[in-house]
Amino acid sequence: MADLNIPAAPAIEGAEHLHSGKVRDLYTLPSGELLMVASDRISAYDFVLDTTIPDKGEILTRMSLWWFDQLREIVDNHIVSTDVPDSVRGRAVVCERLEMFPVECVARGYLTGSGLREYDETGEVCGLALPAGLVDGSRLPGAIFTPATKAAVGDHDENVSFEAVVGEVGADVAERLRDLTLRVYTRAEELARERGIILADTKFEFGRRADGTTVLADEVLTPDSSRFWPAAEWTPGAPQPSFDKDVVRGWLTSPASGWDRTSGEAPPPLPVEVVERTRARYVEAYELLTGQTF
Repeated sequence: MADLNIPAAPAIEGAEHLHSGKVRDLYTLPSGELLMVASDRISAYDFVLDTTIPDKGEILTRMSLWWFDQLREIVDNHIVSTDVPDSVRGRAVVCERLEMFPVECVARGYLTGSGLREYDETGEVCGLALPAGLVDGSRLPGAIFTPATKAAVGDHDENVSFEAVVGEVGADVAERLRDLTLRVYTRAEELARERGIILADTKFEFGRRADGTTVLADEVLTPDSSRFWPAAEWTPGAPQPSFDKDVVRGWLTSPASGWDRTSGEAPPPLPVEVVERTRARYVEAYELLTGQTF
């Protein structure tokens, strides 16, 4: 496990800190509900960087709220309220406490990333056979469900088969998660495409209420959890330009950073220009998708 060096979560009056992830801090409220706060932290290659991206937490929160609203006819979500303490206003939500399913529900409509690596080795992704001749960025014949295990913070999620999900949560729940994942992805992909953006893949997290209802939770369809590509620039056969932290990854692996990814050492601070370009990509994705000015 990488040493993430996640900063201590700030104290919030009336809330008790529960957990910190790479980006989000989770608190419990006296009501029993949860306060989820999106920070400006950014992670890359299993490290949380010392440098933050201004406004990133607010952009992610606004984008998730917009998507939850678009998808409410397909699946309930965990949002209770946006009435939060002033210190985290705009970057936090009050949400339900759920029993979270231990599965990363990934949908892919295009082949890239870990899916491409697996396909190149086996011709399959998560046990699903795909046509021969696909390349980086190829559109798949149809969206596929490619689940992953939820790793501890700092470890890699691992792609698994649908049968492995059945073994983890049972056949009925596994089928429900697969169905919801593909339905939500299909609707989101249509909405994004109308706005000139390709939703190549994304991951969802679902939880269960006490009455058994399955609920969409955590963040949804942000540049941190999804690959968004400019549709006008889509050219299969090479890595695609992306509305996410590729700017950061590209600089870290360039000679300019002086960082050796295999050294085990933490990455260096990001230059101002890289921070500004990364923030601009997040803002651009938000504005193109929602039609709102940040």
